[in-house]
Amino acid sequence: MNKSALAILFVLFLFAQCTSDPTEECAFQPETANIKVEIAFQSLEDSILQFHSKKQLVDFFSRHTAMRDVFFNRSAYPDDSVFINELYRRFTNPAFDTLLMETKRVFGDGSGLKKEFTQAFTNLKYYYPEIQIPKIETVITGMESDLFVSDSLVIVGLDYFLGHGAKYQPNMYEYMLRRYTKEFVVPSTMLLYGIDGRINTVNPQDKTVLADMIAYGKAYYFAKQMLPCVPDSVFIGYTSKEINGARENTDIIWKHLVEREVFFNTAKNIKQKYIDERPTTIEIGDQCPGRIGVWIGWQIVTEFAKKNAQSASLPKLMKLSNPEQILKSSKFRPG
Repeated sequence: MNKSALAILFVLFLFAQCTSDPTEECAFQPETANIKVEIAFQSLEDSILQFHSKKQLVDFFSRHTAMRDVFFNRSAYPDDSVFINELYRRFTNPAFDTLLMETKRVFGDGSGLKKEFTQAFTNLKYYYPEIQIPKIETVITGMESDLFVSDSLVIVGLDYFLGHGAKYQPNMYEYMLRRYTKEFVVPSTMLLYGIDGRINTVNPQDKTVLADMIAYGKAYYFAKQMLPCVPDSVFIGYTSKEINGARENTDIIWKHLVEREVFFNTAKNIKQKYIDERPTTIEIGDQCPGRIGVWIGWQIVTEFAKKNAQSASLPKLMKLSNPEQILKSSKFRPG
């Protein structure tokens, strides 16, 4: 793209970002009055500061083996002794008192988080009555891990999600860091459910950019149905300016993807440009947010769902593994 075209795109994105956010309506809210979900919710962050011996820590991890093996990455240590010594040293560091106080300041007693999880899993039960509701454990780790999700257990490292102004924050770029606030905990969990192969069927032989766009698009669409009134910007991790710019310039983004023949490309460097984590998609414009291909995939899936509402329930949509079929049936043609 020549410099003058990039300049025009820059102005267009800048203009869109200066407009006010459109009023965002909730997605479909299912009738769940008769669905009762009891969340087994356990706050373990206080326990971390109550270890007075290494044996107590060993006993704790014996009761929470997934937390030990996956969340605290036991296999990264040469043996159990080194693992326990390192974790005991960390947990008894005076800085952990501050970390716990900050966690309490942001999350309180955890009741708000439990309520949001309950809403999400109640909606999940509406669409998937047979699904198992996982146990949820919260903990502070010293920035060890953020989320672990399986069919039976969700672990949340609350200290990862303390947000701006916290004394301790994950070591990552700002455009990624802004997704680590308390508002992102449950949406992020639902996105992990949405990308899981048990829910989201994909064709592993299809290596195209379009296949990735639709796979992620299905995950975001799924997560939105679990939390219908959470803003799109929270799920995708864009600022309000970025998401406004993406909405206002979808036709420009689409034209770029078509003209550059991106959809059926299988090259890794192309996927890195349009799918992977980046602060911006500079190929389109220096104000265009990263992961713009994921955003477009989400819009395609949303349009498909609208046009096939009578024949494609959410579980059926999530089982569709032909991205080209979804694209064609969506009739998605912005502008």
